[in-house]
Amino acid sequence: QVQLVESGGGLVQAGGSLRLSCAASGRTFSRYAMGWFRQAPGKEREFVATISWSGTNTYYRDSVKGRFTISRDNAKDTVYLQMNSLKPEDTAVYYCAAAQTGSAYSIPSGLRSYGYWGQGTQVTVSS
Repeated sequence: QVQLVESGGGLVQAGGSLRLSCAASGRTFSRYAMGWFRQAPGKEREFVATISWSGTNTYYRDSVKGRFTISRDNAKDTVYLQMNSLKPEDTAVYYCAAAQTGSAYSIPSGLRSYGYWGQGTQVTVSS
């Protein structure tokens, strides 16, 4: 029901910024909580940030709090991840995902809550 395509990844020096975008197609995009996850080589996929379908509630993993900002523009069917003060440990493939929830205020952080996934975009932060 929902198709997701990420863009905006690339190579950046430590301390720099990137903005990732996730374009969604589907009739009920605004009814999904949206999340960003990342996976580094040899590691499990981990939660980064989520935003409720209302757009009013957000939640971040501690290591990105204060540096990353998730937002959504339902009129454009797009979710964003603004990443500032990037560190080498942020290097990973970043995935956007959609979670079908019954609440406009849910901010799920678990992998299994998300049923739709994008293809991923590579973010590399050099020291």
